[in-house]
Formats: sequence, C-alpha cells, structure tokens
Amino acid sequence: MTALADDLTAQRLLIDLEPVVEVELNRHLSTAKEWFPHEYIPWDEAENFSGPLGGREWTPQERRFSEAARTSLVINLLTEDNLPSYHYEIATHMGRDGAWGTWVGRWTAEEGRHGTAIRDYLLVTRSVDPIELERARMIHMEAGFAAIHPGLLGGLAYVSFQELATRVSHRNTGAATQDPIAEQLLARIALDENLHMIFYRNTYAAALDLAPDLAMRSVTDNVRDFAMPGHGIEGFGRKAVEIAVAGIYDLKQHRDEVIMPVLRKWQIFERNDFGPEGEAARDELAAILADMDVAVNRFEERREALRARLAARD
Repeated sequence: MTALADDLTAQRLLIDLEPVVEVELNRHLSTAKEWFPHEYIPWDEAENFSGPLGGREWTPQERRFSEAARTSLVINLLTEDNLPSYHYEIATHMGRDGAWGTWVGRWTAEEGRHGTAIRDYLLVTRSVDPIELERARMIHMEAGFAAIHPGLLGGLAYVSFQELATRVSHRNTGAATQDPIAEQLLARIALDENLHMIFYRNTYAAALDLAPDLAMRSVTDNVRDFAMPGHGIEGFGRKAVEIAVAGIYDLKQHRDEVIMPVLRKWQIFERNDFGPEGEAARDELAAILADMDVAVNRFEERREALRARLAARD
C-alpha cells in the first residue's frame, strides 16, 4: 500500500471504530475505581535528604529488596516516567476528538499516577539512590519513545500486548520485593493496566473484523518485534536478563500470560475471514510462536543450570 492509502485506511478505521471506542470507554469508566496514590505511601518513614534542606545523606546500606526486585522497580518507574512520549504517540494516531480523544485523556491521567506513586514509595523508604534515580530519569526522558510499528493498527496491536505485559511485570515486581506495602501498591497499579489492556484488546478485536488482513499483519509484526516500552533505558538488555533470571518477567511468562491469552481472545487461529495476505501473516505468526517455544525451553534449561551452580556454590 502507498503512504496515501495507508493514511486513508487509518482515517476510515478511526471513523468506523469510533462507536466501539465509545462503548469501551463507557465500560471502562463504569468499571474503574477511583484511588489515591498518597494512601499507599508510608509517609511516617519519610525524612529529608541532604541538600538545601539539610537532611541526611543517602547511603548504599539503605537499599532494600533483592538486586533484581530493585532493578525491576526502577525500570517500571522509568517506563512510567516516559508518559509524555506515549501520550504523543497515541494522541498523534488516535486524535483528540470524540470518544478517541476522551479515552486518550483518561488513559494519560490514569497512567500519570503510576510514576508518582512508585517514585514517592522509593524515595520515602530510601530504597534507591535518589541522585542516581533522577539522573536515569533525565536520560530516559530525553531519549523519549518511538513506536517500532507506528500507526493506528500498529499502536493498538502493541498496547494490547504491552498493557498486559506491564500488568504482569508490576504484579510480579511487587511480589519480589517481599514488602506488603510495595506489593499492595503495585497490585493496585496492575489493576489499572489490566483495564487499559481490556480497552485496547476489545477495540482491536473490532479492527480485526473491519480490516482482517491488515490487522492480522500488524499482530504478527508486533509479536515478532515486541519490546517493552522501557527498552530504551540505559543498560536495559542486561537488566532485563537479571529480571528474567529472577523470574519476575521472563519469556515463558511473556508467552503464557501475555501473548497467548490475547491471541486466544481474538481467536486468531480459529478465524476464517482472512484473505491471502492475512493467511500468510497468520502462518508467519505460527512459525514465530514455534520458535518462541524453543527459546522458552532453552532459557528455562539455562536458568535451572545457573540456579543449580549457585546453590552448589552457596
């Protein structure tokens, strides 16, 4: 397709999907529960840091949690910090008018409290180096975020998987801290992410009905090239391996708790409305999933071998 044809298709889909977006928006508003980040922060632990207010200097001895849990907390926070870039990407393709625009605003407002809450928690509990954290935020936000597969279908397909992946990551990170307060906070954030996933997943289901071949192509592209929104964080590759080895978010969880549930909901392998292009994209997806199965087994074997070596050393 030409760029002009792509633009016309996207405009047509925006219009055709508007009634679905309105239904999903109303469902979301009737389901989402109001909550307040400040209620999840142990403010009685707070004290001033060194600086203009003359507080106590942070020391490495104040770190909390395992190294992997702390790494995951920081990655999750820096990911949430990049909200302005995500808003720009989404608003650019979904627009600011009608039900689409209302959703973009609502989604942005709900996502905004996640970074606020996690940062307040980490700073109040003095769990991480505040200077290092701020410098990492500056670097990551200056880099911004750019979609791997931009456009309406590319964006909708991506967030259908990404919101669920973020939910799993937040939930498992909370459990990994072994701190009841952090676990409660991150479980609450995960509830938001789950509702966002349902909105996008249901909207994309309608897109599959309206433009099955194009939508199927986008599904395959996003499964093949999926990367968490924080993949631009400095040292992300090494940190992602650390988190995976710890079992906080690994390839098996990505396959079993993110990719496959969404594909099943869309009935990707049961549909009979694809043309040649859609069928080709679905065949490609099947091959990608088969390769993913091999990679999952290989990683599980390597992780178990590593754990055995560590246990023997200890």
